Amino acid sequence: MKHLIMSCVTVVLIGACASTPQEPASSGRWDEEAIKAVCETLIDSALTSPNINQFINEYIQKNDGKKPTVIVGSFKNDTSEHINTEMISSKMETAILNSGRLEFVAGGDLREELRAERQDQQYNASEDSAAGLGKEEGAVFMLNGAVRSEVTRSGATTRSFYVVTAVLTNIEDNKKVWQDESEIQRTATQARNKF
Repeated sequence: MKHLIMSCVTVVLIGACASTPQEPASSGRWDEEAIKAVCETLIDSALTSPNINQFINEYIQKNDGKKPTVIVGSFKNDTSEHINTEMISSKMETAILNSGRLEFVAGGDLREELRAERQDQQYNASEDSAAGLGKEEGAVFMLNGAVRSEVTRSGATTRSFYVVTAVLTNIEDNKKVWQDESEIQRTATQARNKF
């Protein structure tokens, strides 16, 4: 019995002294919670912006009740981390579209897929069911932005400070109609080996 207890103590001590890396107490990195937080702030700012509301109202009056359209550009990742910025633009697009204030037109890969399908229909679909060419809706605004970060370390603590900027620009005259940024901080503490 004495040998069994000594063997167990030895195994525990060897395990405690092993040089395996320790996981931080919290990731301290960009995650879905961070995306949700910054998007909620930016979406609220966009939907309550006096500039956007004034432009939308004037546009609707000039265009017989038609709402202005938006195309989503890129959200640039200016951090050293891998950040899926498409999640930011997708959340913003969904919330703004569901607000009923603006309409979105397809951009990027989706637009190219739609164009390819329309072209294919010209040869393979019946004449009365084929989608017409040259009937795309032009966008009035482009929504884009960037994510940047600053990382500071103090002992076992790492603080990552993220800033997400979003901009809505009038495509015709390049005037920015709205711009705002949302900030979030993440802290990670490296666990220390205990002997």
